[in-house]
Amino acid sequence: MNARQRTRAWARRGAIATVLGGVLLSSLAVVLSLPTWIQFLPFGISVVVLGLPHGAVDHLVIPRARGEHPRWRSMLGVGILYLLVGGVYTLLWLLEPAVAFGAFILVTALHWGQGDVYALRVFEETTHLENGFNRAATLAVRGSIPMLVPLVAFPGEYERVATAIVGLVDPSAVTALEPAFTRTGRLVVAFGLGTLILATLVMGFVRTNGDRRPWFIDAAETIGLVGYFALVPPILAIGLYFCLWHSLRHILRTMLLDPVARGALEDGDSRRAWRRFARDATPLTLGGLAVIGLLALALPQAPGGLDETLGLYLIGIAVLTLPHVVVVALLDRIEGVWR
Repeated sequence: MNARQRTRAWARRGAIATVLGGVLLSSLAVVLSLPTWIQFLPFGISVVVLGLPHGAVDHLVIPRARGEHPRWRSMLGVGILYLLVGGVYTLLWLLEPAVAFGAFILVTALHWGQGDVYALRVFEETTHLENGFNRAATLAVRGSIPMLVPLVAFPGEYERVATAIVGLVDPSAVTALEPAFTRTGRLVVAFGLGTLILATLVMGFVRTNGDRRPWFIDAAETIGLVGYFALVPPILAIGLYFCLWHSLRHILRTMLLDPVARGALEDGDSRRAWRRFARDATPLTLGGLAVIGLLALALPQAPGGLDETLGLYLIGIAVLTLPHVVVVALLDRIEGVWR
């Protein structure tokens, strides 16, 4: 089994663990009447495992993708990118929190779609995404499912989290988001997303070239994600997905770019590959925690409970995600994901 096959196996295990873990934990929560804070555990774990660290090697991936040794200039460039883009986005949160929240949903959907398009093209070696329009539609579908299905299925919890996030800056700004939680708004979202999913899967089926196995994997993951986010409470569902689906797949991608980690995977030594990633990611994971700490001081309202603490963490993730999306887009271009 070569390095790419090993990363594909890890990605598949992560997908299975996400869905089964979410269904099992939510079922246990109902049967055993477990406290609500159990749903927050995946997000708490993501601070140091998989979640926050998955973007902490951005300063290394671009030179490695070009076959170069990381040098201070590339690291400085990524640092400036994070400072400028993250800084502007932080100002938007402080001035227009409702707009910033909407942007967070869109940027996250874009980024999570990016990750799945890469995984389908590289890990699963799909043929039905050779067409650019199919890739763009798949990106929209895969990124929208985690962001929009919980809105349709759990509007009360979705609104609660949105209120906690926006309320850290300006509680009155939450009223701008209310139309999204109405019955009409959710019906529009459900119809639009359902149509997009159906059209994308049909186009993919038509575009398959010979072996349809990768298309069936794509379809199974897509339909499975819809069911998962429709059944599992959103805080738990997104926390598990963030760690075991999205972050894991991106980390595996970075391992393929690192000659040392890739060599370890080729040799079947996954532990060495993970130790290498942990070493590379630790400094900027601590930097990300520092950013969240500074945000806690800058926000007008101090976090007072679990919802508000999660809100602070998500604002920090949002500020770090926007420049991370730029890095991943450049990485996609270098690796030819969209060619």
